[in-house]
Amino acid sequence: MQLDKDLQSIQEVRDLIAQARQAQRALARMSQEQLDKITAAISVTGAEHARRLADMAVEETGFGRKEDKEIKNRFAALTLYDAIKDERTHGILAEDRERRVVDIGVPVGIVAGLVPSTNPTSTVIYKAMICMKAGNPIIFSPHPSAVNCITEAVNVVRRAAESAGAPAGAISCVATPTLEATQALMKHEHTRLILATGGSAMVKAAYSSGTPAIGVGAGNGPAYIHPTADVNQAVKRILDSKTFDNGTICASEQSIVVARDMEGAVTAALNAQGAHILSHQEQEKLSRFILRSNGTMNPAIVGKSVETLAKLAGLDHVPPSARVLVARETGVGRGYPYSSEKLGLILAYYVEQDEEAALRRCVELLEWEGAGHTFCIHAQDEQVVRRFAQEVPASRVLVNTAAALGGIGATTCLFPALTLGCGAVGGSSSSNNIGPLDLINIKRAAWGVRELEELRQGGAGAPYEAAGDAAMPGLEELIGQILRRLSV
Repeated sequence: MQLDKDLQSIQEVRDLIAQARQAQRALARMSQEQLDKITAAISVTGAEHARRLADMAVEETGFGRKEDKEIKNRFAALTLYDAIKDERTHGILAEDRERRVVDIGVPVGIVAGLVPSTNPTSTVIYKAMICMKAGNPIIFSPHPSAVNCITEAVNVVRRAAESAGAPAGAISCVATPTLEATQALMKHEHTRLILATGGSAMVKAAYSSGTPAIGVGAGNGPAYIHPTADVNQAVKRILDSKTFDNGTICASEQSIVVARDMEGAVTAALNAQGAHILSHQEQEKLSRFILRSNGTMNPAIVGKSVETLAKLAGLDHVPPSARVLVARETGVGRGYPYSSEKLGLILAYYVEQDEEAALRRCVELLEWEGAGHTFCIHAQDEQVVRRFAQEVPASRVLVNTAAALGGIGATTCLFPALTLGCGAVGGSSSSNNIGPLDLINIKRAAWGVRELEELRQGGAGAPYEAAGDAAMPGLEELIGQILRRLSV
């Protein structure tokens, strides 16, 4: 009997999970050194195949630039490896001899890895590495429009891992990607965690699946240029960031926000550095192609060249040298398409009355779309930086850097990652740049250090004191300790 495609894909998921369960048992028995060897093998092989996989990704999806996707693949393979190679994820992680507590790292179990079409091959390398480092099998669910390059990337890292001792089934991929297969994978009783990178609908589905998930919401980060900034350098960083892989990194800037007294300098720098500021008529034409009728981003603009965007919208006067299309905007929300996430070479440009209004606009943009993700500020005044950092609803506040590369940890000292948590404000379970330590559970062995009689002798409450204290303080002394700690 010939099964329907959806039924066939569901059965495939069940088979992959059965294999992953066998692999999970083997990985759990491995030492830290064995897991490190597997991770290192993926790093080496991922770097070796970085350009070939980049070429495949662009040719299949039409998104981005081959040379930049190669950089992302090498970033995932090499920069990430350098950051995690000495991390302890397995066995005894820490021991507090004074308080008699031992932390023990254990794998979470089978991970469902959802892979987007914008960063397909680099995401595979990255997720495979952090899962193997943590001792977890991973089953990839590819985006249908990038299935070939994702499948090849999975095969590359799988062969490398198995050559270094990983069990069969530790890294696998759904060959027949369907919505039903992804749902079956996310909801399966033996799937322990979902790593969801992709569109907002998919991330919401991951969180509603009943399985613990780490998801990434939309990125809609504004870039604020303060009067103390080096304007030319700030604009250079913004345009370098936005043009990297044609804007497909979700941490890339989506808007430029300035106060009125900065408009002339910033506009001059944009024009001098290859930005094309749209006329009102051009802005109206392009605005029709940014979002689909349901309010989601139009894939026709994602990762495309300026030339392609101009042809799409019928813009006849965009110079061949234009690097980014910039649209002056005055509002945020429904009816203002430039205020939403645009994973392409399009920037909104907001000119506000003063610094206070600029701050309010940045908060408004993030609350509309992109809460918890990324905000960028260009300024030399550290007090201004600290004020904005405290006020904006973003998990990553990037200072004087290109946001696309700073957010993932390439031009900053943030943890190098291609899954960027948005925190509770963004509907995410974590605000971290996700790494192996997010993919383990920590057991704690704790020795008894007091007896019941000592608790009764001490009166109310149990202080957090070092092991070996003869008795707990009374209530008045305990309150005094708390007040002293608060005054430090």
